[in-house]
Parts: sequence; structure tokens; C-alpha cells
Amino acid sequence: MKTKYCLLYLGILLFHGLSVKAQTAKLPTQWTKAAMAAAVPFPDYPRPQLERKEWMCLNGKWDYIGGKEVASAFAPVKPIAFSDKAEKILVPYCPESVLSGIARNQEINMWYRRTFEMPAAWKGKQIIINFDAVDHDATLFVNGEKAGVHAGGYSSFNINITKFLRAGTNTIVVAAHDPNDGRTPSGKNGPRGDYTFTSGIWQSVWLEPVSEHYIKSIRLLPDLVNNRLQVFVDADQAKVKAVALNGSDVVSEISGRSGTLLYMPIKEPKLWSPDDPFLYDLKITLTDNKGNIKDEVSSYFGMRDIKLGKVNGVIRPLLNNKFIMQVGLLDQGYWPDGILTAPTEEALRSDISFTKKAGFNLIRKHMKTEPKRFYYWADKLGLLVWQDMPAIWYQHEDTAKNRSAFRKELVDMMDDLYNSPSIITWVPFNENWGAFDVKEMTDWVKKLDPSRLVNGNSGFNNNPGYQEPAGDPGNGDFVDTHIYVGPYGASVPDDKRAASLGEFGGVGLFVRGHMWPVENNAYAYEPTKERLTDSYVLLMDQVEQLMRYKGLSVAIYTQTTDVEHEVNGMLTYDREVEKMDIERVKAVNEAVIRAGNELKAGK
Repeated sequence: MKTKYCLLYLGILLFHGLSVKAQTAKLPTQWTKAAMAAAVPFPDYPRPQLERKEWMCLNGKWDYIGGKEVASAFAPVKPIAFSDKAEKILVPYCPESVLSGIARNQEINMWYRRTFEMPAAWKGKQIIINFDAVDHDATLFVNGEKAGVHAGGYSSFNINITKFLRAGTNTIVVAAHDPNDGRTPSGKNGPRGDYTFTSGIWQSVWLEPVSEHYIKSIRLLPDLVNNRLQVFVDADQAKVKAVALNGSDVVSEISGRSGTLLYMPIKEPKLWSPDDPFLYDLKITLTDNKGNIKDEVSSYFGMRDIKLGKVNGVIRPLLNNKFIMQVGLLDQGYWPDGILTAPTEEALRSDISFTKKAGFNLIRKHMKTEPKRFYYWADKLGLLVWQDMPAIWYQHEDTAKNRSAFRKELVDMMDDLYNSPSIITWVPFNENWGAFDVKEMTDWVKKLDPSRLVNGNSGFNNNPGYQEPAGDPGNGDFVDTHIYVGPYGASVPDDKRAASLGEFGGVGLFVRGHMWPVENNAYAYEPTKERLTDSYVLLMDQVEQLMRYKGLSVAIYTQTTDVEHEVNGMLTYDREVEKMDIERVKAVNEAVIRAGNELKAGK
């Protein structure tokens, strides 16, 4: 939702004629031009599950100093001086991306500066600055004073900057330090990853005014057994009222105290599923003991649960007590123009829309997180999500520091995304990359969130050559193998875990004019769109056999799009060309899912 302050800022930028330095994209997308021209990229409210009416978008043009010779941005005690010759960067695109206006190779020390005018209507309010993601260590200065710090490249954070502000013009400086040395979670964006390094601010930045007592966070847990929603509101001790709505109709309401568990009855709940992704709206109001409103937020929730159960004697995942064969795509979320950041909101939504159009009901978000609006679209459009934790690469070096950073950032990621009904599985490790204490970590993640499934080490049968394999942890909710091209050789369920094929396929097709300018490769190749489609249909026919007769419950094909040197996507990297006959893909996907629906639950 755009507010008057976000629109006011947009008008100021347009009036002064500011634009990003011209860059030439190696491989433009249909959204590149609009993203480069945007005065305020991503102008919609960034956090749909805790939304306030008043806010100010800080995305847009900032002053920027980076490069090898710049002063260290790691834990600085004061900001550096900016000259009139400072470069301009378009936030929230990382400086390695063409959309940022910088487009340099890996930046390590990055300094950002911008000013804003304090709205007069915010006088007397507490002012919170929100960062959705800064990679990796961020230090914030407000009007020259150090206001706060944060470590972690894939989690959001906020800082109360009220005491540093003054009437009129205020100056923010962000120092971002990212050695990208594999000692903090970095996934594919790391020294042993596959793709372009990225650094610095790569998701939205915004301000919002709140009262002295305000809602810091909420935690929502659907409880289908008891037809209720568990609500936890983190705020200073005050009265809370929560109202659930279906459109304009009040479904339920409850009052209580913040900081305690509240239970909202949902009579005859409408369930959330990929076929019917129904979402309830939620309004939460915080009042003092005299009934004065201190804070109001809008949110939403979906009533669904996920657990393991037996279907014809076979352990399988059950969504709302029913087995749904999970047919998914490995979704890496890279872009040729924005790298880790989609160029626009429309682009962010497009991969989800394509996945739905092609008949899939699942994505595995591989080795990265996305802005919260991505999960909003997955929730709203109806797509199950397996969420990976980005790997570290040197888990055996300085274990007290490196492993602790991984654990902390894993918890931060889970807290950040906890309320999204689309997320049904956490994946702490992939193919033994950066894996440590896998059995213990799998149990720990399950304890952190018992409401979801956990795949402790997806593709435990694969292993990078530089380390000893951790292998199958033997616990968690899945026996998970990766088979390229596959699918035969996939895991089978045991007496406690369902069987998943966490990655398979990876069959490539070259499409001239739509490839990243490097040597391109895949696990196998087909010469034409028709042959590639035939290959996919055959693979899915085999998946159906494994589902029917070997107990397979999940199959995740590699991958949604080509990514840099990989040409095994269903779409080209620029999202311009569908490399398969999508109607045939949809038909076979839906046939496999229907075959799964025919299996009857029982003991």
C-alpha cells in the first residue's frame, strides 16, 4: 500500500530529475528498463503480515562509496565523509547488479548515505527504521551518531532511531561489510557457490512511526485439532484485541494481554491448500489500560497443518490430514539484472505465477531467502514452500564462531518467516554443504518449530569433495536423495520418515540470445523444445510409478529458470522463453497429483 509519504518522496525525486547511472545489462529482462527508471523501487509495504498505515519508503537513490580502497565498513565507530563526487546507488539492488547503477565485482566495504525529511505528523512518535536484508554486517549512523548494528545477510532487523533524530532534514549512513569468505551463511553466493557474489543492502528499507508502546512482532499458529488460531503478540504489557475477518465479515475476535498466548476460535475453518489458498484477514489492536489505542496492525493467516501419517501403510506427509503428492521446482531466485533481488514486484510474483501455471504445487526455495512479499504471493496464490537455510562453507574452521553464526541466523530466518502458511518444511542442510552435527541440528530445528516438517540433509547421498560426508541423519521427517537425471534410485520411506526426491532432472536446452555470457552446462541435454518436453513427461511418468509402488511423496525438478551457467531451467534466465510445452508439463504434473489423491489414508 502506497502512503502519502512514499508518494511525496517519489514526487521529490521526479522533480529533481534523479536517475541511476546508465548501465548495460548483460542479459536484460522484460522488467530491467522499468527497474532502472524507478525513483522508488518496490513501493508497496514490505511486510504484509505486520502492516501499518503510516510509513515512509527509503528505497531509491542513495550516495555510495565502495571498492577496494574504501575504509573498512566492519564495526566502524563513526561514518566516513562523503564528497559531492560520491557514486549513486539504487537501493535495494546490490552493488554487483546492473540495476544498482554500480555493477562492480564483489564489494567488501560499502558505505551508503541518504537524507529524509521528518513528517510533521510524526512529531512525538517513536521512529523505527526497518531493513529487510543487508549482507552481512551492518552499522547504522543517524546524523553522525552510531544508532545500531546487525549481523546476518538473510534476515530482517529494525532499530529505534528516535533519539538521534531532529526536526527537518536527517541523514542516514549505513556501513555494510561482507567479506563473503564462506564463514557466515551465504549459500550459492559464496566462495564455493556457483554464482555471482552479492553484498550490501539487497532488500527494502523503510521508516514507520509508532507509539512508545507498540507491537514488535506477532506469532501465529493454526490449530486445526481445536479449530483455533494461537496468537502471540510481542509488546509491552498492554491490552490486545485480535479480530479475524473473511472479507468484511467478522469471523472471530478475542481480547487479552500482550506477551501471553491467546486462542482465537475459528468455527468451521476454511482450510488453506494449493487448490484453495484461502486467507483470513487479521486486525490486531494494542491499547493501554484506559482503552487508548497505542498501535494497530493488519495481518493475515491460513488455517492449515502439516504432519506425517500413514497412507496404505506408507509414511507420507499429510496436508490437512490428506496426502497431496508434492510436485515441485527447485527455485533459486537469481536474476540476470538484480542477482539476488528481483527487478520489480511484478517480476517477484512472476516465477510463482509461472510455477502455478505449469501445474506444480511446490517450490523448494534453494539456498536463499526472499522478501516477505514473495511469501505473501506464495500464500495468496497457493504454492507450498520448502525453505532452505543458506549454507556456510567452512564449518570446521573456528567452530565456536562459524557454527554459532549459522545457528543464530537459522533461528532469525525461521522467526522471520514463521507466520507464512505456504512454508511447510525447513531444510537446514543441503548435500552436506557446510553440514555439522546434522542429527542434532535436525532435532533442534524440529524443536524450534514442531508445527512444520524438517528435512535435515536434503540430498545426503551427494557430497562435495572437500569434506567428509555427513550422510543420512536418520531422523527428521524425510529420507531425501538427489538423483540426476533420475528419478530411479530415489529414496524409499522408512518406518518413521517419508521419501522425497529433493532434486532430480536438470535436463538442459540451449536457447541462443537468452543465455548468460559464459560456458553453459546441464546434467543432460535435449536439442529441441519438443524433445525436452518429451523427456520431462517421461521423467514424471516414472515419478508416478515411484509414488504408487515405492512410496515416494515428493519430487522436485531442477529447476525453475536457467541460472548463469546452468541451462536446465523451464524458463530461460531472462524469463523470456518457456523451454518446454507448458500445457503438456501442466497435464502430466496434474495427472501425477491426481494419482496421489487416489491413495486413501489409513493405518
